[in-house]
Amino acid sequence: MAAYAALVSLMNLIDDIENHPWPPICIDKNQVESLTQFFTFLQEFLQHYISPVDDEDEADPLEMRIMEAAYAAEDIIESYIVHLVQLSTPAVENDQATYDSSEEVSCINLYHDLHQMIEEMDLIKKVAMEINTRNPISPSSVNVSSTSSSSSGSRIMVCSEDLLNGIMEKLVGGQPSRQVIPIVGMGGIGKTTLAKTVYSKPLIKEYFDIRVWATISLRYNITKILSELLSRKGEESGMREDELGLELYQYLYGRRFLIVLDDMWSSDAWDKIQRFFPDNQNGSRIFVTTRLSQLSSQLNKDYSLQMEFLDEFQGWNLFSKTVFGEESCPLELVEIGKEIVGNCRGLPLSIVVVGGLLRKMELTRGSWGSVRKNLASVVNLENDKHCLRLLKLSYNQLPVYLKPCFLWMGVFEEDNIIRVSKLIRLWVSEGFIKPVMGKSLETVAKGFLKDLVDRNLIQIDKLGSTGNIKWCKIHDLLRDLCLRESSKYGFYDVIGQEGINRQRRVVILRNTSKKMVIDAMQSISYNARSVICEQGEILCWQNFRLLKRLHVLSRSSVDALVFKCVNLRHLDIHAVRSFPSLHSSVNRFWNLHTFIVYCWDEWNAPVAIWKMPQLRHVKLLYGDGFWLADPPSDEQVHVMENLHTLKGVKNFKCDEEVVKRIPNMRKLRIKYYSREQIDYGLSNMKCLCKLESLNIYCDYEFRGVASLCKLTFPQSLKSLSLWMESEFEWEYLLENIGFLPRLEKLKLYQGCFREGKWEIAEGQFLSLKYLELSCGALEHWTTQESSIFPRLEQLLLNGSEKLEEIPFQIGNIPTLQKIKLYYCSKSVVLSAKNIVDEQVEFQGEQLSFRVEVLVTRADEELQSLAGPNFKVYSQKDLDLESGYK
Repeated sequence: MAAYAALVSLMNLIDDIENHPWPPICIDKNQVESLTQFFTFLQEFLQHYISPVDDEDEADPLEMRIMEAAYAAEDIIESYIVHLVQLSTPAVENDQATYDSSEEVSCINLYHDLHQMIEEMDLIKKVAMEINTRNPISPSSVNVSSTSSSSSGSRIMVCSEDLLNGIMEKLVGGQPSRQVIPIVGMGGIGKTTLAKTVYSKPLIKEYFDIRVWATISLRYNITKILSELLSRKGEESGMREDELGLELYQYLYGRRFLIVLDDMWSSDAWDKIQRFFPDNQNGSRIFVTTRLSQLSSQLNKDYSLQMEFLDEFQGWNLFSKTVFGEESCPLELVEIGKEIVGNCRGLPLSIVVVGGLLRKMELTRGSWGSVRKNLASVVNLENDKHCLRLLKLSYNQLPVYLKPCFLWMGVFEEDNIIRVSKLIRLWVSEGFIKPVMGKSLETVAKGFLKDLVDRNLIQIDKLGSTGNIKWCKIHDLLRDLCLRESSKYGFYDVIGQEGINRQRRVVILRNTSKKMVIDAMQSISYNARSVICEQGEILCWQNFRLLKRLHVLSRSSVDALVFKCVNLRHLDIHAVRSFPSLHSSVNRFWNLHTFIVYCWDEWNAPVAIWKMPQLRHVKLLYGDGFWLADPPSDEQVHVMENLHTLKGVKNFKCDEEVVKRIPNMRKLRIKYYSREQIDYGLSNMKCLCKLESLNIYCDYEFRGVASLCKLTFPQSLKSLSLWMESEFEWEYLLENIGFLPRLEKLKLYQGCFREGKWEIAEGQFLSLKYLELSCGALEHWTTQESSIFPRLEQLLLNGSEKLEEIPFQIGNIPTLQKIKLYYCSKSVVLSAKNIVDEQVEFQGEQLSFRVEVLVTRADEELQSLAGPNFKVYSQKDLDLESGYK
């Protein structure tokens, strides 16, 4: 809901002003109090407000009025602040009379403009109070239960066993020539889910030498598709299309492969890539999912699989698993539940979305009855309109605080895989997240994400090594819903799709033509607040006087005019050069929260960065990192209470002066290159009592080993990654590391062990879930049954060529899911095989864990060890299991 988001953003702005020491902002206290009261009342009103507007394409006038008022108030306040910042330039400061006169005029204008806004807010409040009087809200009708017994991240079968078996026969039987198998059906009917189910079957994994997956989509890019088929998702190799195609052809030649091309919209895409798929006459197969029946007949004249709607039994089974997991539906809800499933008309996406809605509601006939009543009104629409109206119902039922977060998903490209950390930062920077006492904004936002996942409105793409959501995505029908709703209220404008409407937030997708972007940029007014784009070199930054959020994804030169946008709150740019002008500008960013730069050049952070207490995330990626200047030695100590993330710092000094300025640091990534024997104060690291993730890299020439030996860790640490190119002895740190009570993830690279031995003591690593060792010097690894990682889920050994064996107790860990061995000694591989064989004797063939072994080249002896729980592949096969992640 755009109106609610605008109110929360404005309240966050007022909080920022009250907590910020510079520039001095003199807003009348009575006016601030009046605005706060109005905004608080309207936020509570919108939480229960039900719009009387029935037209799906018409915006609610009251919501629009509230949104416009909040935007206007934000414009007034931020225009005043930007004017003050600009007055603070040295030229103006030297003319004190001019400064004082301009500031006085600005204060008078601010007071007058806000007075008019308060009068408008008062009128809006009276309208809202009248609505509340006519339609009192019963608390019981809006309470939502957060209990859930199912896991929305799991994949639920959406087709019959007979259909699945038929597909399997097509894949592993039939003619030896290369065959294309189209899967056809409308959006949301389960094509991709079926393909994923088949793709991950053990029989398919064993039968095909290579399995790779690529998403095509309507706005396809051949280079990106070829890179994805080569398992380079997210990478930019710089290779041309023909070069990638030739590499793919050579990779596939002579081997039995399964390729999945998901969501194809035209034969053009197929014509451009199919020549890179050799016909090896060995049973290779190509899965193509599409909504277009005509396209499927072009791909295969003799066969295609037409996905049908689920029947009553299949629909009820999917619904029950979505809502209740492995539990049964209460008898009193079965009748209503089956009516709801019937109204979904067999469309799997509709069933899981509605199921996600009901899973969050009270298990009462009254709550379910209201959903049944609303579903009945959309039953007789055409399939596409029916689905969108049904999905719109789930959107309408969202709590008001989740709506802007969900709508924001439309700014990403269709079929994009979205990094959760980036999504969270954008939600926070947009001001969507209302502060909750005792929780950071990022923690609250992660809870919102989980809630949307539980409602099946956002899909999990990939989990991190400790089970957190790392990548997510959204179904294209739900993305369409986001775009429709956003266009209706002018929540954001996607250039080239919906036209430029309100110009508050501007989105430029990757394949938007330059002419279209230039034309749109020239028409955008000064009050644009957000720009998310991938074509930074063609933007006219001078138009964006009040810009708050800039997210430029293209790796290109960024105009220095960007750094004159003093109202920036979120700056995330990819570039190829450093920014000398930034040093003279950084102290003018009065409210900068996120500062992320991808830059190849060495860069020194200006000392003024220590006087920016609103900073939350500071990252410089690529290159060797950046130098962080020592804090200023002036009398006033600026404590950066909001700073949570600091990544890319070179030769970080963790002295007492620094530690007391960053008390709430949660993520720290640092690098050491110094050849001098300097004490970096690493004994003070334990004082960062909120630190959860620590990553330290030490170059091979680093001479600060004595300082490293003093490194201590806070008890709050959950993730630790240490990379020592030098001959650093791990014994200096491992005892302290082992007794960290919350440590879940540990990565150790290089370094060495005294006498090549590591013995784990009892009571160590009690919370560890993920362990990665890339220590070629390790020879002996011993432990006791009572001290072996009681919660370990994944073990990765990389380059352990001297290690004799893995402790056999590893196999007895009840939580173990996977062991990965990369380029390890043959004795280590054999010990892992012994662990598997021993556990098979106790548990049977269906083990709870599996072993994956990567060797330098094919080895017949090791290949002979392969089995259901033991996979062996060579470097050339590395991409086999990584095709679709």
